[in-house]
Amino acid sequence: MYVAVKGGERAILNSHKLIAEERRGDTSEPELSVGQIESQLGLAVDRVMTEGSLYDRELAALALKQAQGDVVEAVFLLRAFRTTLPRIGITEPIDTAAMDIQRRVSAAFKDLPGGQVLGPTYDYTHRLLDFDLMETDDTAPQAEIANQPLDALMPRVTDIVAQEDFMEHEIPVREGEPVYDLTRQPMAFPANRDQRLQNLARGDEGFLTSLAYSTMRGYGGSHPYVGEIRMGEVPVEFVPEELGFAIEIGDIVVTECQMINQFGGSKTEAARFTRGYGLALGKSERKAMAMSLVDRALRCRELGEMARFPAQDEEFVLYHTDNVEAAGFVSHLKLPHYVDFQGDLQLLRGLRAEFEARQTKEAAE
Repeated sequence: MYVAVKGGERAILNSHKLIAEERRGDTSEPELSVGQIESQLGLAVDRVMTEGSLYDRELAALALKQAQGDVVEAVFLLRAFRTTLPRIGITEPIDTAAMDIQRRVSAAFKDLPGGQVLGPTYDYTHRLLDFDLMETDDTAPQAEIANQPLDALMPRVTDIVAQEDFMEHEIPVREGEPVYDLTRQPMAFPANRDQRLQNLARGDEGFLTSLAYSTMRGYGGSHPYVGEIRMGEVPVEFVPEELGFAIEIGDIVVTECQMINQFGGSKTEAARFTRGYGLALGKSERKAMAMSLVDRALRCRELGEMARFPAQDEEFVLYHTDNVEAAGFVSHLKLPHYVDFQGDLQLLRGLRAEFEARQTKEAAE
């Protein structure tokens, strides 16, 4: 229960002005443009797009600017805008095998068909502050151009392992059954993998990373290998009703992680490696890796394993991954709870009075 606060509207309007003032900052400094955020803070933009479920770099950059760099608030803004957009159709599934690769690495094989492609990564940088970045520089750095183009054929590492029947088979698509749409359908349990993967893709990167970490520290029994991480552009295809065949409508950048996990087998099935899968928009490598580890943990029941740890509890995981819901529930504590608190105070006063009366009575006896 809440009570009205007099003068609240005027205070709220002035709060909006203060936000705008703080957002702008020192007016002696040039204002940060949406284009600068989009091109120079790309990893933050990609995270907002992934957790906001909307592939639009400009809008994600705008949300980051409006939220003063608060990623969770920016995700909230982008999702709110997403709900206003009409849905004109559903695209075909993207084919990451046809990816125009910018980065492709494997921790399982040193030499693999197509080779390792390091691409843009912080993996090999020194974690030292670069004070040269304190100064602005209009010259754009240029990486060296390769002597020869990348191989067009880059088979997935999991497919290579599967050739010897050492990898579990992919779960076939359920023919005729629609894919679960978490943006339009409420959470349902037990959850199939399509629902789980959608939830994990939209989930908070920090929370998923912590859960993934837990699976490798004794709370999931996981001993994973990065079979392959690949990042690059993939074509998006759509089938218009009037044509009846697929046409390419654009390209998007995605990051995919295929995680190879511990053996699985039984009296009737030979031991094989098991799979974990992650896919995120843009250059979101940590998110894709964490997603693949949690995906594998949530597959415990379908693989005949006992669910014993937090990362294996699908209701715990799926209900708590969403940073918008989590932030909203925590932040609502700032709203007026005057009546509730006064009620608790009255109850506490009554309990204390009873306690003191009992103590006095016992002392007298």
